[in-house]
Amino acid sequence: MGWWWWWSGMRELRPLIHLLLPFFIHGVAEEMPISVLVDFTTSALCPPHSSSCSTSLFIVALQQTVVGIFKMVVLPLLGQLADEYGRKPLLLLTFSASIFPFAVISWKQTEEHVYAYYVLRTVSSIISQGSTYCLMFAYVADIVEENKRAAVFGCITGLHSASQFIGDALARFLPAHYIFGVSTTLLIFCSAYMLVFLSETLKLAPTKDQHSHRFPKLTHILHQRFTSMTNAARLVISSPTLRGIALVSFFYELGMSGTVTILLYYLKAVFGFDKNQFSEIQMLVGIGSIFSQMVLAPLINPMVGEKVILCFALLASIAYALLYGLAWAPWVAYLSASLGVFYVLVKPFTYAIISKASSSANQGKSQGFIAGVQSIAHLLSPMIMSSLTSWFLSSSAPFQCKGFSLICASIIMMISLCFACLLEPRSHSIDDVEVDLETPLLN
Repeated sequence: MGWWWWWSGMRELRPLIHLLLPFFIHGVAEEMPISVLVDFTTSALCPPHSSSCSTSLFIVALQQTVVGIFKMVVLPLLGQLADEYGRKPLLLLTFSASIFPFAVISWKQTEEHVYAYYVLRTVSSIISQGSTYCLMFAYVADIVEENKRAAVFGCITGLHSASQFIGDALARFLPAHYIFGVSTTLLIFCSAYMLVFLSETLKLAPTKDQHSHRFPKLTHILHQRFTSMTNAARLVISSPTLRGIALVSFFYELGMSGTVTILLYYLKAVFGFDKNQFSEIQMLVGIGSIFSQMVLAPLINPMVGEKVILCFALLASIAYALLYGLAWAPWVAYLSASLGVFYVLVKPFTYAIISKASSSANQGKSQGFIAGVQSIAHLLSPMIMSSLTSWFLSSSAPFQCKGFSLICASIIMMISLCFACLLEPRSHSIDDVEVDLETPLLN
C-alpha cells in the first residue's frame, strides 16, 4: 500500500510541471549565495583578519526582525489575495522578489553594496519568505485530491531539498565572485518561464462591484482588509486542529529561525568554517532530506499518519540545535547536520495538516494566517538569539558555553513538540463554508 500511495503522489506532480520546474531552479538560485554571503558580510563589515564581529550578527538579526514585523501583515494579506485574485500573479511576485538584491551584490561586494543588498533583501524577504510555500500549496490544493496532498507536499519539499543540494554543490565549486551573477540569471529565467507557461487554477468569482469603475476609497479598502483578516483569524481559532498547529508552528519557528539566523556565523567564529565547509554541511543535509521527503515520508505516512511523523521531525529538530550548541569539535557539526534528514519533515507535514483541516476556498487564508503566526516568531527570535550568541562568544560571557543560545533554541522547540503531541488532525467541516462568504479583500 505504501508504494502505491507513493506512486500515486508522484503521478499527481505531472500537472504541476510548469510550477515545479521554476520552483526547482528558484531554489538553486536562492541557495547558492548562502554560504558565500557569510564571507562577503564579514569581510565587508568586520575588521581585517576577523572571523566574526557583532556588526555582522546585528545586521542579519535586524534584517530578520524587520522582515518578521512586516510579514505579520503581508503573509495573511498575500494568502487572502491569492484566494480572491488568483494564484499566478502572487506567485510571480514572490518568485521575482529576489532579483534586485542579488543583482546589486553581484555587481560589487563593497561595504556600501553589502548594506544596499541587506536593505533590498529585507524588502524581498517580506514578500517571498514563507509566502512562496503558502501560495504553492494553495495552488496544489486546487488540483490535487485531499487524500493525496501529504504525498505531493512531501515530494515538493523533497524537490526543494534537491534544489538546495544542487545550489550548495555549485557554491562549493564555483568561484565566489560568480555565484550572485549566476543566481540573478536563474531568478530572471524563473519569472519569465512562469509568466509564459504557468496557468491559473483558481476560478475567480465575479465581485459585486464588477460593473463599477470608481476607484474605491482608502477607508473602504482598509475596512475590507480588516474584515478579511478577522475572518481568517476566526477560521483558524474556531478549528482545534488549525489552532493547535498554529501553536506548534510558532514555537518551532521561534527556536529554529533563531538557529538558522546565527548558525553559520557561530560556526565561523567557533571553528573557523568558510564557504567550503558551509556548502559541505548543507549538501549533507540536502542529500538525506531528498530521500526522507520524496521516498521515506510518503511510504510511512499511510501507516503512522501526519501527526507521528511531525512529532518525530520535531524531536530531530531539538537534537539538531542541541548538538550544535554542545559541539566540542568540527565533526560534531557534521553529525548534527545529518539530523536534517529528519527535521526537514516538519514543514511538509505541517502544511499537510493545515491543508486537510481547511476547505478548498480557504487554503490561502489558513496557510497565510499561520504563516503570519510564524512571522511573529521570526520577529522575536533573531535579535534575541544574535545578542545572546554575541554575548557568549565574547570574553565577557558569564560562563563558558559558546553555544548557549542554540541550547535555548532546543528547549523552545520542546514546547512545540508538547503541543504537537496534543494535536488531533482532522478534515475540514462544512462550517468552513460560512467563512468563504466574506467580502473580497479589494475590489
